[in-house]
Amino acid sequence: MNKFFHLLGVTEQKSSHAEKLISFLGGFVSIYAIFLVTNQFFEIAEAVYIIPSMGASAVLLFAAPNVPFSQPWNVFGGHIISAIIGVACYQFIPDIHIAAAASVGVSIGVMYYTKCLHPPGGATALAAVIGSSAIHDLGYMYTITPVLINTVTILIVAVVFNALFSWRNYPAALKKASPAKPKDNSVTTSENVYPPIKHEDFVYALSHIDSIVDINEDDLQEIYAIATGRTDIIDK
Repeated sequence: MNKFFHLLGVTEQKSSHAEKLISFLGGFVSIYAIFLVTNQFFEIAEAVYIIPSMGASAVLLFAAPNVPFSQPWNVFGGHIISAIIGVACYQFIPDIHIAAAASVGVSIGVMYYTKCLHPPGGATALAAVIGSSAIHDLGYMYTITPVLINTVTILIVAVVFNALFSWRNYPAALKKASPAKPKDNSVTTSENVYPPIKHEDFVYALSHIDSIVDINEDDLQEIYAIATGRTDIIDK
């Protein structure tokens, strides 16, 4: 049965009930704020095309605030760039099916190159193509109202809300590495067994995986230090 769950990708990571509750509250507060903002510009009928992408962002920002996809530049750049691309595809590609497909595909490619991959950005681009006439009439103003305003709103809520809990670090760059517990080297005492790995070595290794890895070089360095007892290589 465990092998079956593993095949399905069922995670073995555990979280406390408090963490689950905090994630729920963060999602609730952020989307409520988004609705208040969006209702200033659109009726509910139009909002249905816009809000879902922010709902997806809320899952990342409050359930997984430390992952790369959730970081401020990913959220901001992912939504804004995708909004621009979505509007351009609608205006310049006559076939709605091709325009819809291109809006998502091109957004993924550009987010890759601008280092702001944010999965909900694909929904933001798509909404610009398949949305209501009220959205189409906005043209590139769609990027400002509602996308930019909604994006800034959810980021502000994420920064303030996550700051209320000491173990949550958002943006992730605020995280301070804690010293690793010294490893018992009674069996192997040679310091050369676990040589230090430079920051650029981790960057080089990650760049050759050719896939998005849900961990950054700083976290890898800390994991390496904890596993080997090399407390001296953790950045202070």
